[in-house]
Amino acid sequence: MIATTLGSLLALLFVGIPVAATLILVALILSGTFSFLPLHYAIGEIAWTVSNNFLLIAIPLFVLLGEILLRSGLASRMYSALVLWMPWLPGGLMHSNIAACTMFAATSGSSVATAATIGTVALQEIDKNSYNERLFLGSIAAGGTLGILIPPSVNLILYGVLTETSIPQLYLAGLIPGLLLAGLFMVLIGLVCLVKPEWGGTRQSATWSQRLRALPDLLPPLVIFVSVIGSIYAGWATATEAAALGVLAALVIAAVYRCLSVRVVVEAFEGAMKTTAMIMAVMIGAYFLNLIFGAIGLPQAVSGWIGSLNLSPLGLFALVVVFYFILGMFMETLSMMVASVPIIAPIMVQAGFDPVWCGIVIVLLMEIALITPPVGLNLFVVQSVRRRGYVEDVIVGALPFMLVMLAFVGILYLWPQIALFLPNWR
Repeated sequence: MIATTLGSLLALLFVGIPVAATLILVALILSGTFSFLPLHYAIGEIAWTVSNNFLLIAIPLFVLLGEILLRSGLASRMYSALVLWMPWLPGGLMHSNIAACTMFAATSGSSVATAATIGTVALQEIDKNSYNERLFLGSIAAGGTLGILIPPSVNLILYGVLTETSIPQLYLAGLIPGLLLAGLFMVLIGLVCLVKPEWGGTRQSATWSQRLRALPDLLPPLVIFVSVIGSIYAGWATATEAAALGVLAALVIAAVYRCLSVRVVVEAFEGAMKTTAMIMAVMIGAYFLNLIFGAIGLPQAVSGWIGSLNLSPLGLFALVVVFYFILGMFMETLSMMVASVPIIAPIMVQAGFDPVWCGIVIVLLMEIALITPPVGLNLFVVQSVRRRGYVEDVIVGALPFMLVMLAFVGILYLWPQIALFLPNWR
């Protein structure tokens, strides 16, 4: 069963079949091979159930929130303000890339949207200020991955739905690791540019009056973050209702900044509908595949195989890291999460790992997958925004950041309280 599942999954992805269709085809192959029941009749019920899940309504709302910030130009204004505050650091605007990705991640919940948005406004600075192009591209690709770790995160919502884990606790658990990872990215950039000063571009300067005048452009992400996360922990709203409040806050802020128009609203809704349609198609395929997994006993087979290895907790953790690293070379993070979490998470929890901590580690491994060739989505997003050269430049530039992320996974294993401090704090 394991060989058939992995073989058919990788073969269908290799020939270029869309992910949602691949998941359904794999489910049909497994059903036809290992089950005597006509399980394909269940797909209609599954599509209806997934589409009516109240928690999943938060996904299109967070996608719409990011689209409004992008289309209205608020994200560009935020980046321009950060440029004035961070040019004195070794690496200059590459620190602005990480800071802007962190702030945008705290509003959009999507890594792809974060990388595309910051890439769009930042890439023009490479030639203008003589930065090392590969490192600059890598900082955007890696910084964009923070979108699925720092709350509000679409992937944390999916993990919570799939494992019945508290989404507010997952959001609290993701905050400190997300900020620490952003800090490690900036330390890496600073160290590299101290060793290779010519990679850090032309130093820019800004007066304090310019910096202070730009401060209002940094307020929108903060207001939206407080609206979303604050409403959840104040007990005023669920995660889904908080997402709606975030959209409302984004619309009000865009109107106050005189960035709201009919064109902006139409483009934001169109972009959100396209992304949501893709996500829901993958979700339906993944839920159908998970039903087939359960019916043919694949989770029990995987659990039995891992149990037969007699692994220690450290051995199991290392196996999961290697598994996701390899899987991330071939699958997009959303489909990888919904196809693997129902199998992997119970095994880790049974081995004694905290389910909230597991969620943060798995999402962090998904972040690594976003910049792992050949399918790392953020690599291609940055390259598509760049519109010149070869994707190999982005891959090489992202490699040092990938190594930092792998090291951070180890740090989380050694000190799990980094993720669990806020959820357990009273």
